[in-house]
Amino acid sequence: MNTPDMNERVTRRNLLRNLGLGVAAFTARPLNRVMAAAGEPLHQPPTEFTLPPLPYADNALEPHLDARTMEIHYGKHHQAYVNSLNAALKGHANLLSKPIEQLLKNLNDVPEKLRTPVRNFGGGHYNHVFYWNCMKANGGGEPAGDLAKAIKKKFGSVIAFKQLFSATATRHFGSGWGWLVKNRKGDLAVVSTPNQDCPLSHGQIPLLTVDVWEHAYYLHYQNRRSDFVAAWWNVVNWDAVAAEFGRQ
Repeated sequence: MNTPDMNERVTRRNLLRNLGLGVAAFTARPLNRVMAAAGEPLHQPPTEFTLPPLPYADNALEPHLDARTMEIHYGKHHQAYVNSLNAALKGHANLLSKPIEQLLKNLNDVPEKLRTPVRNFGGGHYNHVFYWNCMKANGGGEPAGDLAKAIKKKFGSVIAFKQLFSATATRHFGSGWGWLVKNRKGDLAVVSTPNQDCPLSHGQIPLLTVDVWEHAYYLHYQNRRSDFVAAWWNVVNWDAVAAEFGRQ
């Protein structure tokens, strides 16, 4: 027979157990799914990646990067990477809800069958977003402040850095990217990556990039990649590069 004391112990045990389950359920939920206030709808995590708007008009970088190339590059090529990434990750909400930077930084944690699509399509998405933001209308000139000091300390001068960067990007075999990065030691380095590989996947922090896939320049420059890279310096957004340098 259950006594009042026994009933009280059972009730208290059930209450504690239920509270424990409630806390576990709450802490297991992503914070972005918790209502901000009573009566507000739940904010669902992203169900797919999207193409962010360009930070300028298609023709803003002329005459160095022509409007038609920008239109095709952004609206067709970049969009295709976003579409392909979403298709590859369809049904994997845990991956779709993560920032692309996190997926690329921890590529080995991505399931093996999805690793190549994330490297190719996710890298293509991230690299292009980064590239667009490395440029602006009426850009160019030279870096200033702490960024300029760091470049001069590492490469001897801004001119020497630009020469190395241009040579690395121009001589990269096949399709890929030229980068200024911070390496694992925190030092500046100039590197190139093939295809859509991203420095994040190699433990490096991107600061500046130029796209040397042919679709980035062929309509205007044909096979003259060196001319494209030389012209590209006129649209570099040094403010954005300096902000990235200071943030890291």
